[in-house]
Amino acid sequence: MSCSPLWVNTPDRSGKRTATGPACHIRRISGCDPACLPGEGRSASCNSVEKKIYVHLNYTVPCVRLLNATHQIGCQSSLSGDVGVLHVLESEENLDWVLSSGPNPPYMVILESSLFTRSVMMKLKNGSSRVAGIVVVAPNTNPVEGFSPHTSCPNENTGGYDPTLAHCNVTVWNPLGNGLSYEEYDFPIFSLKDDNDTQVIRQCYLNHNQAVNGSSPRYPLCAMQLYSHMSAVTDTATCMRRNDINFSISPEMVCDPLGDFNVWASTRPLNNTEKGHKMWEKVVIAAARLDSRSFFFDVAPGAESGASGFITLLAAAHALRNVTQEAQPNRTIFYTFFQGETFDYIGSSRMVYDMENNQFTVDLDNVHSVLEIGQVGLHGESRLWLHSDPVSRRNSSVNEEVRKLIENLQSAAAGLGFTVGEAGFSQPLPPSSFQRFLRARQIPGVVIENHQLNFTNRYYESMYDNAEYLNVSYPPNLTPEEQLKFVTDTAKALTEVATMVARALYVQAGGAENQQDNINVSQMLYGFLVRSNNSWFQQLIPSDLTSHLSKLILNYTVLTGKCEPTLLVQYLLANLTGSAINITQENCQNQREDENDKESKHMFTYMWVQGAAPPNNTKREGFCVRSTVRLSRAVSPAFELRDYTSKDYSTWTESRWKSIKGRIFLVASHELEVRFPLKDDLFYPCMKTNLQSSETCLVTEIYQM
Repeated sequence: MSCSPLWVNTPDRSGKRTATGPACHIRRISGCDPACLPGEGRSASCNSVEKKIYVHLNYTVPCVRLLNATHQIGCQSSLSGDVGVLHVLESEENLDWVLSSGPNPPYMVILESSLFTRSVMMKLKNGSSRVAGIVVVAPNTNPVEGFSPHTSCPNENTGGYDPTLAHCNVTVWNPLGNGLSYEEYDFPIFSLKDDNDTQVIRQCYLNHNQAVNGSSPRYPLCAMQLYSHMSAVTDTATCMRRNDINFSISPEMVCDPLGDFNVWASTRPLNNTEKGHKMWEKVVIAAARLDSRSFFFDVAPGAESGASGFITLLAAAHALRNVTQEAQPNRTIFYTFFQGETFDYIGSSRMVYDMENNQFTVDLDNVHSVLEIGQVGLHGESRLWLHSDPVSRRNSSVNEEVRKLIENLQSAAAGLGFTVGEAGFSQPLPPSSFQRFLRARQIPGVVIENHQLNFTNRYYESMYDNAEYLNVSYPPNLTPEEQLKFVTDTAKALTEVATMVARALYVQAGGAENQQDNINVSQMLYGFLVRSNNSWFQQLIPSDLTSHLSKLILNYTVLTGKCEPTLLVQYLLANLTGSAINITQENCQNQREDENDKESKHMFTYMWVQGAAPPNNTKREGFCVRSTVRLSRAVSPAFELRDYTSKDYSTWTESRWKSIKGRIFLVASHELEVRFPLKDDLFYPCMKTNLQSSETCLVTEIYQM
C-alpha cells in the first residue's frame, strides 16, 4: 500500500524542491487510528501516522560541511539521519554517562551553551561511537566570559606575510579562539533556540530518561533523530571533480565554491566597459568587509566583526556625496565592500586578481592608497587604533604616504569623542583585506580598529557577535518606527567614527579640510542589526526585493550566490551616494536616460526603487536613482584557474544537502531496534501522545523501499 514520503518536501541546498526520502509503506500498525488502516474506501497516509508519532523541531540550525584544498570541516549525519536517546548534559563531569556508563547508547546530547566549549566538544568527538549527535541550546543572552569558535590566528595562511609574521608570532589576534568551527565531526550538530522546542525536549527527558537515585531509566525512552547528510566529501578537489564527471541527465552537484559579489562605487564616474589601466587616474580605496560566520550555518550577525565597519563606511560615503559632487577632489574615492573575507579573503583577492589581469575598471597602478575600516565598535571606550604594514613602510615613499594618512586621520578626529593612536610600528597588520593588496604591490594604507593588540571582540565569528554585544538597545514600549529613528549611544559613537573617516578620506583624495557633520547611522544600525523589514529600507529598494526583507536579524554569511546583505548594501550605497533623476521607469530599468541614450550605462547604473507612500495614501511613489554603484564577482580565482589545491587563493567550498530537520519521539525498547541496509539505526517509535507519560507504547513499524 503506497503512501506519501515520510520526510516532507524541503528545499535542497540548490533551492530545488525535492522529496528527500523514498516512498514508504505501512506494513503493520498496532493501536493506530482506524482512519489510517487499509480497507475498502480508505487511503493510508504516512503523514497522518507520522503526526501521531513525532514532534518535529522548528528553527533548527545545523553545522554543515565545508571543504578546502586539504581537508573537510563541519558536521553531517548518516544518509537517513542519526538517532539517539536524549541525554541533557548537566555538567562536564556528567560526560561519563554519555561516554562510558550510560546503558542506552548512542546518545543525542543536549548541551546548554555554557558547556559548548572545546574541552567538552573534543571529548564528545573522540567518543563518537556513543554519540549520535549534539544539540546546542542557544541562550537568549550572551555569555559573560566570551566565546569564539574561530581560530586564534584568522586567515593566517592567505594574508600578505611570510612565515615570520604570518602565524601571529608577534600578536595573537583572537586569543579566545577555540577553533571549534574548523574541526570535523562525524555526527550532526544542531542549534536550537531556547523556546518551546527546548522545553518539550527537556520535559520529555525528565519524564522518561533522567536517572533517579542512580538507577537506569526504563523504556519507553525519549529519542531524537537529526538529519543533515552532506553530499561532498574529502576536499575541494574531490568534490569539484565529482561535479565535473556527473553523467546524469539531471546532474546533481555535490558542492559549490563559496562566493557572492563585492559592492563598489566611485566618487567620479568611471567607464566600466573599458577594463584595465586608466590614464591620469588615481583612486583612494575605502574598504570594509561585509561577511561574518559562526559555528552554525547562516547564523552570523557579525555586528562587531563586519557591520560596525561597513555601516561606518556607508555613513561616510553618504556624508561625502554633496561635497564630492560640488568640489571633486583630485583623486577618486573608491568605496569597496568585500564579501567572503572570512574565508581566506575571497572578495579582496578576487578584486586584486582582476586588477592584475585587466579585468576590472582600474588596475593596481591606479591605486594611490587604502583606508580600511575594521572592527570599530567603541563599547564605551574612547580610543581607536591605526594599523599599518611594517614591511612596506621600509620603502621611504610608502612610509611617507602612510605618515600623511595617519596625520589626516588624527587631524580628522579633532573635536570628536575619542582619540586616535598609532599601533606599534613593528607589529604586522591584523587580519584585513588590505593584506591582499600588499601581497601584490607595496601600497600605502591604514586599517582602523578598536584594538591596539589582540581583538577586543569577545565573540569574534560567533552567533553572539550581535546587536546586544554592540549595545544596540532601545527603551521599552517604543514602536518599530520609533526604534528606527531612536539615536542609541552606539549610534552616536559610530556617527563620530564615520565623521572622522569622511573628513580623512576627502583630504586623502586631495580635497580641503571639511567638517562633515551631517551624519546619522541610527537607521542603518536598526536595519542591519535589528530589523531589516523597516520603512526606510523599503523605500530604497525595488518592489520585487521587499519579500527578501526579514523581520528577523540579517546574517552576514558568504554563501554561493548574491545574498540579502549584498543586495541591501548595493541599494543603500546607490541611494546614499547617487541622485534621484526624473526619468520614466522603463528608461531607468533599461539603463538609459532617454530612448536615444546608449552611453550613460557605461558610466552609471540606474535603479528604480519603490520610494515612500505620501500621507494618507498607500500607493508608493517610485523614482530612479542614478549612481556609480557596481557589483563585481567575489569568487576565488582558484575556481577560475581550476587550481583546487591553490596555496595562494581561497579554495573553500560548501557541500550541498537535501534536507535539514530534527524530530523527537519515544523508543519502545532496545530490542525493537532494526538495522537497515542504509547503515542507519531506526528505532521503533511510540505514539507521540505518550511523550508526556510513561504508558505502554503503541508500536508502529515503518520500513523503507
